Amino acid sequence: MSRQQREALDALLRSLPRSETPPTVEEQRSGFAAGVGRPAPEGVAVRGTVLGGRPALELEPAGVTGRGRLLYLHGGGYVIGSPDTHAGLVGELARRAGILATSVAYRLAPEHPFPAALDDGLAAYRELLEAGTDPRDLVVGGDSAGGGLILATLLAAREAGLPLPAAAVVFSPWADLTLSGASIRSKEEADPIFVEADLRDYADLYVGAGDRAQQLVSPLFADLAGLPPLLVQVGANEVLLDDAVRLAARAGAADVEVTLEIGAGLPHVFQHHYGRLDEADAALDRVARFFATHLEAAPVSTR
Repeated sequence: MSRQQREALDALLRSLPRSETPPTVEEQRSGFAAGVGRPAPEGVAVRGTVLGGRPALELEPAGVTGRGRLLYLHGGGYVIGSPDTHAGLVGELARRAGILATSVAYRLAPEHPFPAALDDGLAAYRELLEAGTDPRDLVVGGDSAGGGLILATLLAAREAGLPLPAAAVVFSPWADLTLSGASIRSKEEADPIFVEADLRDYADLYVGAGDRAQQLVSPLFADLAGLPPLLVQVGANEVLLDDAVRLAARAGAADVEVTLEIGAGLPHVFQHHYGRLDEADAALDRVARFFATHLEAAPVSTR
């Protein structure tokens, strides 16, 4: 059944229309919201809030009583996406992990180019700590550009002398905005969503003429030493495959505890398709266990 699900998903993604003329940013945002957005799962309460000076969604599964909180940064090439488009994915992850999640609406390019998104990610993380969240009770996550942004936020927090969280997960992270990974080209036929030009356009809007190799833009090139345990999940059928593979290798070389999972025949951020793709459900279950392991491993907070 899983093979049939993968093939059906690939066909569905390839059937989505591509405009002959480049869509406007607003058209991209509305199209993404319509095509990707899923509501929070049943039993997950959703509340609007503010974190780090930015609007955010708080997603709380029914019956949550234990330790643990998730800070999530959504994907969308730094240009599209929002906590609303990711309420389903983040809510489902929070439900399976049994923890409270907060998804932040960081500022988007081109209206707000780098470093606005990073400033917002760091401000959200800092406010959680200042509000009394023990970093040992905190996990972080993100997908695609949000995965790269989570990594950059951790690097910025480390440089600011802030304590780091118990663990981090990234789905199909966009960690190299120089687009130097071989899979950017070698996986273009296999990827049902992106071609190289799509990523280049997003990078142009986010970074402009800035240095795309600097570590807070492309955390792949950073010294990753000291980062928390990291789980990287990626599909084999995506142009960003090598971002994930190289990230895991560099993290391991920096003595970071890292797990890399490559899903055969799977597209970019396949976890969005939980409930209709067996591999997505299994992947989110593994993330939940990963969070539980590292939250349980931390000493109980005395705060």
